[in-house]
Amino acid sequence: MSHCEHEIEELCEAGAKRYEQALRDGSLRAEDAADAPCLTALGLLHPALDDLERLEPVAPAALLNHLLRGSRARIAEERRREDRLVALFEPLLQAATEPGTHTDTPTLRILSGTERINSAIGDAMAEADQEVLCVQPRIHYNDERGRVAQTVARERDQALLDRGGRLRTLYQHTQRHVPLVLAQYDELRGDAEARTLDEVPDRLILVDRTVAFIPAGDDGRLALEVRHPALIRFFATAFDRLWRLAVPMYPQAVRRPTLNGITPRGRAIAALLVEGHTDAVIADRLGMNIRTARVHIAKLAATLGSESRTQLGYLIARSGILDQEP
Repeated sequence: MSHCEHEIEELCEAGAKRYEQALRDGSLRAEDAADAPCLTALGLLHPALDDLERLEPVAPAALLNHLLRGSRARIAEERRREDRLVALFEPLLQAATEPGTHTDTPTLRILSGTERINSAIGDAMAEADQEVLCVQPRIHYNDERGRVAQTVARERDQALLDRGGRLRTLYQHTQRHVPLVLAQYDELRGDAEARTLDEVPDRLILVDRTVAFIPAGDDGRLALEVRHPALIRFFATAFDRLWRLAVPMYPQAVRRPTLNGITPRGRAIAALLVEGHTDAVIADRLGMNIRTARVHIAKLAATLGSESRTQLGYLIARSGILDQEP
């Protein structure tokens, strides 16, 4: 019988069998207990003084009393902590009831640290029952932080969908074929939809059109919690307009039309070239690496017959591709 993973304060079937054997025989060979490490972790077996290769059982009643003493001590400490918190906040609560005090929820709040940000988003989504609107620019799914964030977000999203809410997410076109993005929407059950655009604003999470979360720094460790009604309306209106312009993630086989041989991706790059942006800025704006951006620029130049960067800008303007809508 093999050992199965379980909590530290649980005993698997294999461990129970080995412990019963040790109680009957008085001891157990260490190698026989190797398939039940929970026995030593829980303290049910300990090495024999006269033979370290054997394990002797600890009386279950003695061990239980020992463990219960530790549990009671932790409970007593938690109660003392509760008493300290009540004593600390009692005068503050009394002061908050006096006339002229301002105790409303702040309309703007800075959140510092990944843990606090995730906690605030989780609290807001736990109370949501209508919809969550998200804007997700390019995400680095290859690092551990990105994968963990994706797992946490998927659990929150599914909980919302299970309550009958809906989920709408905007990505950049470059995310359309990212395996983790596609897997997320294959796994979610409920009213969840994703669309894509060439360019999207910075990250946004809008919960029930009452509270929003946006970045407040460049490293992802500062966020702004927004509850101001005017700002919430602005975010919601901007999202709704971008959503109408976006391309549904599915079906992926549908190809968007070209104009004079120029794809929508080429038009987006042409618009940024005309504005005078460098290859690095174009890559960042469109959510791709600089090598891919240069490949698209080369294709655009070849299509228009350009032999230089200066000539390319002139040919883009003369072609009229930026004056047409696909």
